[in-house]
Amino acid sequence: MEQELEIIQGVIGTVVYQNYDNGYAVLRLSVGGGQSVTVVGTIPLPAVGERLMVTGKWSNHSSYGRQFEAEFLERLMPQTSMEILSYLSGRIIKGIGPKMAARIVDHFRDETLVVMEREPLRLAEVPGISRERAQLIGEEFRQRVGMRSLMEFFALHHLPAELAVRTYKLYGESTVELLYDDPYLLMDDGLDAPFASVDRFAIELGVAGDDPRRVEAGILFELHYNLSAGHAFLPEEKLVAATAQLLSIDPEAAVKGVERLMEGERLVRDTLAGITVDYLPELYEAEQYSARRLLEFALSEFPEPWGLEKMLRKASAESGIDYSGQQQEAIRRAATSGVLLVTGGPGTGKTTILNGILSLFGQMGLRCVLAAPTGRAAKRLTEVTGEEASTIHRLLESTIDQNTGKMFFVRDEDTPLKADAIIVDEMSMVDVELLHSLLRAIPAGKRVILVGDPDQLPPVGPGFPFGDMLRSKMLPTVCLTEIFRQAQQSLIVMNAHRVNSGQKPELRRVDSDFFFMRRQSEDSLRQTIRDLCTTRLPKNMGIPADQIQVLTPTRKGGVGTWSLNSLLQGSLNPAAPDKRERQFGEFTFREGDRVMQIRNNYDIMWKRTDGSMVGTGIFNGDVGTITAIDGSAETVTVVFDDREADYDFTQLGELEPAYAMTVHKSQGSGATRSLVKS
Repeated sequence: MEQELEIIQGVIGTVVYQNYDNGYAVLRLSVGGGQSVTVVGTIPLPAVGERLMVTGKWSNHSSYGRQFEAEFLERLMPQTSMEILSYLSGRIIKGIGPKMAARIVDHFRDETLVVMEREPLRLAEVPGISRERAQLIGEEFRQRVGMRSLMEFFALHHLPAELAVRTYKLYGESTVELLYDDPYLLMDDGLDAPFASVDRFAIELGVAGDDPRRVEAGILFELHYNLSAGHAFLPEEKLVAATAQLLSIDPEAAVKGVERLMEGERLVRDTLAGITVDYLPELYEAEQYSARRLLEFALSEFPEPWGLEKMLRKASAESGIDYSGQQQEAIRRAATSGVLLVTGGPGTGKTTILNGILSLFGQMGLRCVLAAPTGRAAKRLTEVTGEEASTIHRLLESTIDQNTGKMFFVRDEDTPLKADAIIVDEMSMVDVELLHSLLRAIPAGKRVILVGDPDQLPPVGPGFPFGDMLRSKMLPTVCLTEIFRQAQQSLIVMNAHRVNSGQKPELRRVDSDFFFMRRQSEDSLRQTIRDLCTTRLPKNMGIPADQIQVLTPTRKGGVGTWSLNSLLQGSLNPAAPDKRERQFGEFTFREGDRVMQIRNNYDIMWKRTDGSMVGTGIFNGDVGTITAIDGSAETVTVVFDDREADYDFTQLGELEPAYAMTVHKSQGSGATRSLVKS
């Protein structure tokens, strides 16, 4: 017979475990008479001292014994002074520990929580609390109560707790009301909820299969989904067919949805090569603006500076390099071009040209800024030029609109960059949206130098603007083809050129920097990767383990990133009594772990490790090391090169282990000394 549901009531005595990702928790609930029971289930943000009424069933766990599995629960806020003191002493509000909690409860007694929610400024009556701090405590308390209620609502509809946190920050106390009006708000920028989950949620709320809100959301989802595949637009015929299949609706309903989106200016229609295509408005604007501005720069030529040949000789002498004909052409054209593309494969001298152009511009008295798409690429650019380089996001001073939660750049047409020349390396990684933002911030009459290798992987984001620029043949371009003698000693470089020219790479040599090891089974391959990282490369080649990066084409499977990261963490950074840990999702983060930021976060605060400055923004692809995990403050500290950032436990979804990463994520890491590819 099916077990009947029971109801138990009690006060949380201990939070044994909680997962901020999905809201799952294990609690010890004091039920009176000196007894306590173990309660497990989706119980978002539990706090010691909190009273719960839990509906569920009893079960016997093979390892942990008898426990109560919660299916529904009702939170009963602490009532008595003792319960409230226990509740606040559990540090549910930052800045309130046991001593401060005691002072607050002594003053307000049983009315403490009512005061915190409805009259927070009265907290200033307590010694040691200013009006400003009282206001902040009240805001955090109300946010916690509201967020917890929303997490319970989301859990009821099988939506992730992490999504509830992001949604509450965006819409606040009106969230549930807004979602009943339009559940597809969960797909807005900054929330990015999976369409399938949102669609199921919407249907649970009563949205019909052909509801205009659902149809329009499906169309926009198809366009957004294809951005990740690099498509800035879709042919309308394919868009309609894909939407009809996705939603199981008549294609005519999808056509009408496209028309409504057009009328509401949420979609742009254009014709390319005789085909009707549909864009998201921001992508259409980005393409049109970028093409127009690049042509304007191309038409803005400068007179040749007096003494150019002498400047070239000085640049050559400073670097100790006799420039080849192609390199001299590139440096000369940089002196007179409003925009210049410099392209070529590995070993063709792009770095040499960058240094030559910097020397030339310095002699001309021009102020230059250097940038690259990722933090790692910017770091490498600094190393090879000796000049300070930044990410494009930092150059444009990315920040967050506190009202909308969306990112924007401070630098634009109204607040342009203060430089005479802008040099961007690794342009193959720049998508059309980032190019659009960069060009907006460069005033007319300045020089733009764009350097990259079109044979690298295209950007993760939409479009491939650098490749498009080269194919258009509308912009001044220097294409480097000569492989220099030093680069010819590298089998990595030579094999890259062989592949690009359609030839097979050389796999048999064992006397260079490229090795090919064939393995017949997945288990054997995993063992080889572990041995290379832990002993063989460090011992035989003197390469520290923290300078070895494993690359793999996929995230899934035995040699995907998830599996390899678990394997390598166990070998390179095993659990130890002196290493604190934090479970999040399927991974246990540990002090000493190498981790990677997997989405742009323009709002996270960082400080230089030497204390010299602070700033904001950690970006997709930045790699760092966990240096501390603080359970009481609920933070994880990560050092990215010379920047230190604290992550709240709820933000750990932005980090992934980085012992192994996909090839796409590795772009821009030319400074890595050794790569192991599986």
